[in-house]
Amino acid sequence: MAKFVSLQEGIEEVLRDGDSVSMEGFTHLIPHAAGHEAIRQGRKRLTLIRMTPDLIYDQMIGMGCAEKLVFSWGGNPGVGSLHRLRDAIENGWPHRLEIEEHSHAAMANAYEAGAANLPFAVFRGYKGVDLPKVNPNIRSVTCPYTGEVLATVPALRPDAAVIHALRADREGNVLLEGIVGVQKEAVLAAKRSLVTVEEIVEDFGPRNANAVILPAWTVTAIAHVPGGAYPSYAHGYYKRANEFYIGWDKIARERDSFLSWIKANVLEKGPDAFAQYARPQRQAAE
Repeated sequence: MAKFVSLQEGIEEVLRDGDSVSMEGFTHLIPHAAGHEAIRQGRKRLTLIRMTPDLIYDQMIGMGCAEKLVFSWGGNPGVGSLHRLRDAIENGWPHRLEIEEHSHAAMANAYEAGAANLPFAVFRGYKGVDLPKVNPNIRSVTCPYTGEVLATVPALRPDAAVIHALRADREGNVLLEGIVGVQKEAVLAAKRSLVTVEEIVEDFGPRNANAVILPAWTVTAIAHVPGGAYPSYAHGYYKRANEFYIGWDKIARERDSFLSWIKANVLEKGPDAFAQYARPQRQAAE
């Protein structure tokens, strides 16, 4: 059953050195504040799992948090490369990073298999492509009913899932709306989960047609972190900070500028720092 904690307490309880961790969010609701707290707490030897690793994983990789990345696309959306990711793979800085690459379809199916407590996912895909040649975890199975050869990948069962959501109610239920990605599946597949939220409310009120509600019994811990998805966006709360993504390319390109930014904006600040990004836009909306 979900319990309410601070962000610091949530990361301490849910994420441990050596864990596999999924920090999901597809353009929307990316858990940046939680990632920064993991950096502050010096988490090491993590296997980072994410369909579309972008800035927060670039930061965690650059700070030496990860030893492996499981992903289906990696980059700074609309801008270019993730320079800390490239430096780790190409030059071993701050240390070597193992990678396991999949397609989007494979990872979505692998999360669903994990959520269903199945050992692997089976789907139509990976026909006529070269990725199986470099990823031995991509295999195949013959359908016992039709004889069709289908692709398989191992289920994703992270030790921890960390996501950002819009609201939680007092009973610990969690609401996501807008682009929801695979956050639900990641939480259901994981052994432990932390959800950071924009608001804690008495009642969710009217909901959009695509709303997802995670019942309290599926979540380990909830932390109230307004602005916790910045510079990504939170539907109905604040917009995506496109200028930050553009600026990150220059910041992350060199090791010294990256480390200086991390020191000033992560290590020397606390979990409440993200609230400043949400507040002006909320006030404007009101």
